[in-house]
Amino acid sequence: MDIIIERACGMDVHKDNITACVITPEGKEIKTFSTKTSFLIQLIDWIKEHKCTHVAMESTGVYWKPIVNLLEAEDIEFLVVNAQHIKSVPGRKTDVKDAEWIAKLLRHGLLKASFIPDRNQRELRELVRYRRSIIEERARQHNRIQKVLEGANIKLGSVVSDVMGKSSRDMLRAIAEGEDDLEMLANFAKGRMKQKKDELKLALHGYINEHQRFMIKTVLNHIYFLTEQIDLLDQEVADRLSIYQEDIDRLDSIPGIARRMAEQMLAELGTNIKEQFPTAAQMCSWAGLVPGSNESAGKRKSSKTRNGNKYLKSALIETAHSIRGSKNYLGALYRRTAARKGKKRAAVVVAHAILRISYYLLTRKEMYVDLGEDYFDKQKQQSIVRHSLRRLESLGYTVRLIEPEAS
Repeated sequence: MDIIIERACGMDVHKDNITACVITPEGKEIKTFSTKTSFLIQLIDWIKEHKCTHVAMESTGVYWKPIVNLLEAEDIEFLVVNAQHIKSVPGRKTDVKDAEWIAKLLRHGLLKASFIPDRNQRELRELVRYRRSIIEERARQHNRIQKVLEGANIKLGSVVSDVMGKSSRDMLRAIAEGEDDLEMLANFAKGRMKQKKDELKLALHGYINEHQRFMIKTVLNHIYFLTEQIDLLDQEVADRLSIYQEDIDRLDSIPGIARRMAEQMLAELGTNIKEQFPTAAQMCSWAGLVPGSNESAGKRKSSKTRNGNKYLKSALIETAHSIRGSKNYLGALYRRTAARKGKKRAAVVVAHAILRISYYLLTRKEMYVDLGEDYFDKQKQQSIVRHSLRRLESLGYTVRLIEPEAS
């Protein structure tokens, strides 16, 4: 095979050490470095001494990130490659052989780089992903509050729609402080909940112990703390994406996509969609929202979706489930697909549709225009008429069709 890159370096990256192999016209050299910062600097200097123009490594966890940051600063071209694409041949499974194998593949131009966003987007991704993990943690604490209340036989969740609403929080805080008077607790009801005071008294009558009061107080404090941190992260993310407000508004116009979801999509996809993804199909494939390709001997095997960007994929599927009852095109698409293939596949189909719509909105600089809940009926109007006619005739009816007058 022809040599495409004369001076190449392959790395086998681990948590505590890195095995690097440099292959140049002068020969081959292999060294092992610690992953501590001072040794990483020595690694970069060693690569520069050999005048390597390209460096390749596996995308192992998060261990590649410090190396990429240093290579970026030195303007050395790097490739972070999917480990499945460079599996070593049998009998070569050692760190030294792995590094050598990567270097050889790189020299011959046989490696395909994974998408590595620039530093600003990587920082934005970390902030958005951390925010999502805190939101999920807050949801877990909401469930824990409910669990503690059930243990004390307090049926507050049976009366109010949100146990962490304003009125409910005041009641919970009073319970945590030792209040037992049901009349006093019910008086914390606000708005329309005042009409449910009698129900609240019955629901709040339970047998609560001191350790349960302590747990409620502790969990409430934790929830308040998490909410403050989410607000801080919201502000930081908003500041970083302030120059892309128009793109956020475009995504926000899609049913089910709120501002936080729009920010997460931009953080995962990047702000220059057209450059990174030439087509909508490629973007959906990268996100893991397309059927897998698995065919052998002319037989189609499992078409399970491939592993893509798990953060974006899970968020889009969650959004798809949230709009299943919406009176719009996406809601109709969900219900139509769920009737034939089930709810899980319907969520993947709708998530795929949302991502395709997002691609066209961002690349064409347009706002979302809904096709309507009756879109599929209009598409198959003639088919529906023929089917209905046959059903009625099979029941013995004589049907005469009259074309509707044009309005």
